[in-house]
Amino acid sequence: MIRVSIIGSGNVAQHLIQAFSKTTDIELVQVFARNVASVSHLIPIEKTTSDFGELKDVDLTIIAVTDDAIEEVSKEIPFSNKLVVHTSGSVSIESLDCKNQQGVFYPLQTFTKSKEISFEGIPICIEAKNEQDFRTLETVANAISNTVYKINSEQRKALHIAAVFVSNFVNHLYQIGNDICIENDLSFDILKPLIQETANKILMLSPNEAQTGPAKRKDTQIINTHLNFLKDDNQKEIYKLLTKSIIDNGKKL
Repeated sequence: MIRVSIIGSGNVAQHLIQAFSKTTDIELVQVFARNVASVSHLIPIEKTTSDFGELKDVDLTIIAVTDDAIEEVSKEIPFSNKLVVHTSGSVSIESLDCKNQQGVFYPLQTFTKSKEISFEGIPICIEAKNEQDFRTLETVANAISNTVYKINSEQRKALHIAAVFVSNFVNHLYQIGNDICIENDLSFDILKPLIQETANKILMLSPNEAQTGPAKRKDTQIINTHLNFLKDDNQKEIYKLLTKSIIDNGKKL
């Protein structure tokens, strides 16, 4: 059985704690959190610590902290020659202190502490410096997920950028849609079946095949009507930019 510790108490860390706690193939030995109370509802208090000096020597240590803290946290780890990985989508494997064996364990999903999620369908992207470490990460990933990919740091950076477009930016567009509804005394709930169908279509069709709307049709009359209706300059600029991008994409095909 592979013995694992987690450093962190944020969204990713808490979901990993829950995922490892549900499998008998991995032993979650310890969780480091600066405030151990933040994870006390997920793991027995005796398995937590806020002191780097108390970190136990395990097979795999997963650093699940903010991107800008990864390098410094890896330096604080008291042992050496053990496999230490981070969970970031955009930070290089080289950011980890070289006193330990470096790797990446990147679950590609949007995480919110209050939203329960099953790890089984989450793609986990792994990277290691040698075959033995890769096999360890592969075993750990397969214990909680049905989808595991071998991806290098450059590919992972590209994937993270793509994820920002299809998740973070799309969610912000939901916010703009919600604002427009509120301003016009409409319920955002009316749009939810459309949001759901759009998401469902992309499971069956390519993004290009699924694209609809006035920009796809080059319907300038409707486009101009929409622009004249919008009062917020930021919303207008986003509408223009996305419309142009859709039209330009059609020209390339």
